[in-house]
Amino acid sequence: MGENIVFVCDDDVGISDMLALVIESTGKVVCIENDSTLLYKRLQEVKPKLLIIDLWMPMLSGDEIIRQLRADSAFDDLYIVCISASIHGEQTAMNAGANRFIAKPFDIAEILSVVSDERPPLSA
Repeated sequence: MGENIVFVCDDDVGISDMLALVIESTGKVVCIENDSTLLYKRLQEVKPKLLIIDLWMPMLSGDEIIRQLRADSAFDDLYIVCISASIHGEQTAMNAGANRFIAKPFDIAEILSVVSDERPPLSA
C-alpha cells in the first residue's frame, strides 16, 4: 500500500491544492493534511512512500514531524521532501532528517521530478 500515494502537508490550503493538482497529473494519488497535528496518525493509516511537507506550520512544525517520523522504524522507507521559503530552511530540514529540500517558490518541474521517482533510493 502507498506505492502510488504522495502525501502533502502544508498549512496553506492554496499550496496544498496546487501541489495536489500538479501531482495528480502524473497519475499519483494525493492525500492532503493541512493540520500538522493530525499528520502522524494519517501517515500511519495511509503509509505513503513520499511525503512533501512544509517546514513552518503552526502548532507542530515540519522539522518536529520529520524528527518524529525518523525516530519510528515504521517510516524507514518514507522519502521526505521539505519545502520552505525560509533562509535557513534547508539546513533545518536536512538536520531533522529530510531526504530533500525544495525552496519556495518552487519550480513545478522540480516537484514533478521528485514525484516521478527521479530521486536517489533511500540508503539501507
